[in-house]
Amino acid sequence: MADNELKHENFDFRGFDVPDLKAAAMADAQNEQDLRGDRGGKDKSKDKAAKAKGKGKATQDKSSSKSGKPGKGSKSSAQKAAAKPAKQTRPGLFDPITLRELTVRNRIWLPPMDTYSAFARDGRPTPFHYQHYVSRALGGFGMVIVEATAVAPEGRISPCDVGLWADWQIDSWRWIVDDIKAAGATAAIQLNHAGRKASTGCFAVGYEGQTVPAEAGGWPTVAPSEIAFGGLDKPRALSVDEIHGIVGAFAAAAGRAVAAGFQAIEIHAAHGYLISQFLDPLSNERDDEYGGDLEGRSRFLVQIVDAVREVIGEDVPLLVRVSATDWAAGGWDLDQTIALSRILKEHGVDLVDVSTGGIIAGVSVPVKPGYQVPFSEQIRTKADVPVTAVGLITKPKQAAKVLARGEADAVEIGRAGLRDPYWPLRAADKLGVPVADVPYPRQYVRGAY
Repeated sequence: MADNELKHENFDFRGFDVPDLKAAAMADAQNEQDLRGDRGGKDKSKDKAAKAKGKGKATQDKSSSKSGKPGKGSKSSAQKAAAKPAKQTRPGLFDPITLRELTVRNRIWLPPMDTYSAFARDGRPTPFHYQHYVSRALGGFGMVIVEATAVAPEGRISPCDVGLWADWQIDSWRWIVDDIKAAGATAAIQLNHAGRKASTGCFAVGYEGQTVPAEAGGWPTVAPSEIAFGGLDKPRALSVDEIHGIVGAFAAAAGRAVAAGFQAIEIHAAHGYLISQFLDPLSNERDDEYGGDLEGRSRFLVQIVDAVREVIGEDVPLLVRVSATDWAAGGWDLDQTIALSRILKEHGVDLVDVSTGGIIAGVSVPVKPGYQVPFSEQIRTKADVPVTAVGLITKPKQAAKVLARGEADAVEIGRAGLRDPYWPLRAADKLGVPVADVPYPRQYVRGAY
C-alpha cells in the first residue's frame, strides 16, 4: 500500500501488517469464476491443462529425439501435477459452521444493532423486537445476534435499551428466541454495560448525543476512571468491589439468556462501552490491578469471560466483540487486539467478532466498503481464532470474497440487513446458489428467485 493510504488524521497503519489492497483486488479475478460456479470457466481450465500437457509432451519428445532418451531433469505432467500444492477449498456463504456443539446453518449473520425500542423502559422486548429479529431469521440469516442487552439498569446505553438484569425479564424473550430458532436460524444475544456512555438519549427519549438528565429518566454513569466521553457527563470511577459486582452481573445475565433459550452468548467489549473503556489506555488511568499494562487492562474482560463460561457450561459458544482499533494515536490498536484474542482463546472464547472504534468522540475513520475486513484477517491469522468481518459489506460477491480469501469465518450484514430482511435469499440468487440449498421458509419457496 502507498504511504498516503497508510495514514490519516488519527491513525497510522504503518507498522501493522495490513494486506495490500491492490494485491487483493488482483486476486478478485481468480476468485470470481469459482464464486459464480461457472461451468464454462471450468471447461476452459481443462482445455488449458490439456494444452499444457500436450506442450510438455512435445518438449519431452523433442529432447528425446536428440538424445534417444528423455531429456535430463524432465518431469512428466503427472509428476508436475503431484508436485503442485492442491488449491485450498474454503467455505462459502451458505456453508454451515460449527462452534462447540452448535452448528449454524450458514455464514451470513445479523450483527447486534441497537434499536432503542423498549419504550416502557423496563428492558423487556416488544412486538417490534419480535418482528425485527424473526423476520431476519425467516430471511435466511444463519445467526441472529440480538442487540446490546444491559446486564444492569445503569448499564443501558439509553433508557429504551433491552435488558436481562432480572429474572422477570426472561419470559419476555422466549417467544422471540423460539421463533428465531423455528425459522432455522441460531439465536444469540450480546450482553453489555455501557459505562460512561450510558444514560444517553435516543429518538424515543430525545437528548440524542447527550446525557439524559435525571428528570427525564437519566442516571449517573460509571467508568474505570473519571474521564468523560465527548460532551457527556463525567462518570464516577468504579471501586474494585463494584467491578466484581459487574462481573457477577454479566454472569447472571448470561444464565438468564440461556434460560430464555439463546444458543450463543456474545460479550460486548467494543465500541467504547465499559469493557472497552477498561481495555483502552486513553480511558483507563487506574493504578490498581485493573489498569496499567495489557494484563491489567484486560483483567476485567477475562474475569467476565471466565464467570460467564462457568454459568453457561461447556456446550454453549461464547463470542466476544472487540474494536480492533480505536483509530486514535496512543490508544487501543491491532497489536493489542491480537494479543487479547490469544488470551481469550485460552479462556474458552470460540469466536472474536471484529469491529472498530468508539472510545474517542470525533475521530476520523477511513470508511469505505469492507474497511474493517483487514483487521479480521490479521486477528484470524495471527491469533488463530475464528472471526467475523463487518463494516460496509453490502454486496453478495463482496461478502463471498471475504470468505474465499480466508479473511473471516463469517460475515455480518448490518445496515444492508436493516434495509432488507431477506438479504441472504437475494444473495443466493446473485451467486447462483440452487434454491434447494438456500434457507427459504417452506411457505416462500414458490416465490423463490
